[in-house]
Amino acid sequence: MTQYLISFEKGAMDHIPAEDFPDVGRAAHAVIQETKRAGVYVYGGGLSYDDGDVEWGVVATDGTVADGPGPGGKELIGGLTIVDVPTREAALEWAAKIAVACRCAQDVRKFGFDPER
Repeated sequence: MTQYLISFEKGAMDHIPAEDFPDVGRAAHAVIQETKRAGVYVYGGGLSYDDGDVEWGVVATDGTVADGPGPGGKELIGGLTIVDVPTREAALEWAAKIAVACRCAQDVRKFGFDPER
């Protein structure tokens, strides 16, 4: 089996009206429960940026720490799910379900193989 990161960018759900978020949350949780029942769930969650507390940052190669995004305004992950599935097609199928539930496009990337994993 191979692990895939399914993710979406911070702000990808900004188009959703506030009153729809409970429905989106229920739909997203239902898909995650489905991944768990299927035995492919590894990890997942949403990332917080707007709670007023700086709980994230970038650590440079010299060890200095900066709050916020790194140089060049790199894209930030808004949420992620990791699945362990037999094929890329299976990962894309799960990503499609998550995209529908979250009402936003999903990025799918294969984790590099680590023989000691």
